[in-house]
Amino acid sequence: MKTLITGTSRGIGLALAKKYVDMGHEVIGFDISESDFNAPLYKHMLVDITGKLPEIEGIEVLINNAGIQDGPNVIATNLNATIAVTEKYAFQDKIHSVLFMASSSASNGAEFPEYAASKGGVVTYMKNTALRLAKYGATSNSISAGGVYTPLNAHIIDSPELMEQCLNETLLHRWAAAEEIADFSYFLTNVNRSMTGQDLLIDNGEQLKSNFIW
Repeated sequence: MKTLITGTSRGIGLALAKKYVDMGHEVIGFDISESDFNAPLYKHMLVDITGKLPEIEGIEVLINNAGIQDGPNVIATNLNATIAVTEKYAFQDKIHSVLFMASSSASNGAEFPEYAASKGGVVTYMKNTALRLAKYGATSNSISAGGVYTPLNAHIIDSPELMEQCLNETLLHRWAAAEEIADFSYFLTNVNRSMTGQDLLIDNGEQLKSNFIW
């Protein structure tokens, strides 16, 4: 399948690109940075999703992964640009599935304010997309990940004290690997046919953790 993934130079996006290429997809990756990943089925394009988007026909799987955590352009990048990418490439006869990378912050609000707001907006927009994609027989879902081992979280991963604090916030005392998120993504976009308009929380039980006091 012809697959477009945004934010593929590192982290979850890079894991996604490798997973879909391994599964035989023709993958196009958008990023503002170069990528060291080279494969016959992979094409890397230097694209800022907040700007002009290239003309690409016949996208079958679209994964909106690109995003930033903080700064003045969080809403513009995480929400407005995600909407622009989806509106440009998703609503056409070839589309099979759309996936959005949201965040556990979308439901618990626990991160930078604009980041949490942007990801909450992504989940709501995902549902709107599901409504409009139904006529194509296509699905639209999102993944809300908690802690993931990616370069974006290097300052925590590189600090044993901070890492242990974060792991103690989860039931399973672990974070997810980027490859795990890629596996879930592939299931949602290519195996799943009946789940649409849903947000999948993958946080190792962080939101569920509670201490019962009696």
